[in-house]
Amino acid sequence: MNIAIIGGGPAGLMAAEAACAAGAQVDLYDAMASVGRKFLLAGKGGLNLTHSEPSEKFLSRYGVRRARITPLLATFGPDALRAWAHGLGIETFVGSSGRVFPTDLKAAPLLRAWLRRLRQAGVRFHMRHRWSGWDEQGGLRFTTTEGNRSVLSDASVLALGGGSWPKLGSDASWVPLLAGRGLHIAPLQPANCGFDIGWSEHFRGKFAGHPVKSVAIVMRSNAGAESWHPGEFVITETGVEGGVIYAVSASLRDEILAKGVATLRLDLTPDRDRPRLTHDLSRPRGKRTMATHLQRQAHIEGVKAGLLREVVSKEDFADPARLAAAIKSLPLRFVAPRPLAEAISTAGGVPFEALDARLMVRTLPGVFCAGEMLDWEAPTGGYLLTACFATGSVAGAGAVAWLRGN
Repeated sequence: MNIAIIGGGPAGLMAAEAACAAGAQVDLYDAMASVGRKFLLAGKGGLNLTHSEPSEKFLSRYGVRRARITPLLATFGPDALRAWAHGLGIETFVGSSGRVFPTDLKAAPLLRAWLRRLRQAGVRFHMRHRWSGWDEQGGLRFTTTEGNRSVLSDASVLALGGGSWPKLGSDASWVPLLAGRGLHIAPLQPANCGFDIGWSEHFRGKFAGHPVKSVAIVMRSNAGAESWHPGEFVITETGVEGGVIYAVSASLRDEILAKGVATLRLDLTPDRDRPRLTHDLSRPRGKRTMATHLQRQAHIEGVKAGLLREVVSKEDFADPARLAAAIKSLPLRFVAPRPLAEAISTAGGVPFEALDARLMVRTLPGVFCAGEMLDWEAPTGGYLLTACFATGSVAGAGAVAWLRGN
């Protein structure tokens, strides 16, 4: 039996490995000149494979899709992923944040070892093959450098990515192809993305590119419950981006979609409570400037002081209690997420409701889907990669199981 894998990211490569291990002949096709391009770029600053936190907290990272992701991770979860990397000769370690990395932090050695093992197992790779749907006989149609080509396979796994980072291959060109076969596709939206705020010319010119460290974001749910997210982010020309922003990007994006704007509260001094801050700011400032007073009494300076000046009125600066309240709960108003092409990942895609437990499209027997093209999202921190590996493993093994059952 022959299985075609379309897409050479982590999900597609894992689908190829699972299908090959189950006894299938596997051919993998990718539109780019080489596989794993987004995987390599994601690992440029240190490949975050997965996370070591307890299972309950780990699963909570998948939000509304937790129930769909849980059985997939039961098949290939964080521990299995670390063991798999070890089998490739890649040792891992847990960082201070709980994130799991290869010992050398690099993605390239892992990818090279993986591709070597896949080729040795008999997986055949076909580069510069852009999938363009099906022909009249049900064959897979590809556009190649040598013209159009049709390929017959017994089953196929689509692992074509979402719509972020299109230059690396995830350009969402598959959406109209599946929609044309009657499959409803949830609209693709940016996830783990930056947001526009609309800074003043002065603030943008002075602080764009500056990191804002040792802060916490306070988000309020529709039910009124508050969640606290410590971390850091970066000021951009148009707004903000970075770790703690990505952690709450889904909530911000959905609130903007519903209300046209979203507001979060920023705690600039998470290590100091409001009463103490009020007390310290109430001390006589004498002839010192407000900037010096803030630096001495609240350790607020640089970009944090700039944020206060950007948002807080002169009247509030003159009142220690109101100034302390602003430092502990500075409102930032978000007007739009950055474009999909700039996002780290994608929300939306093929809904799980259209798939069976093996990730086969119910209305397209023999066609399986995996990875980021499915309708789920998760914050950065290893959660994205872990679920991509898991969906690929389930889809690849599922394709073989379906063929044997038929």
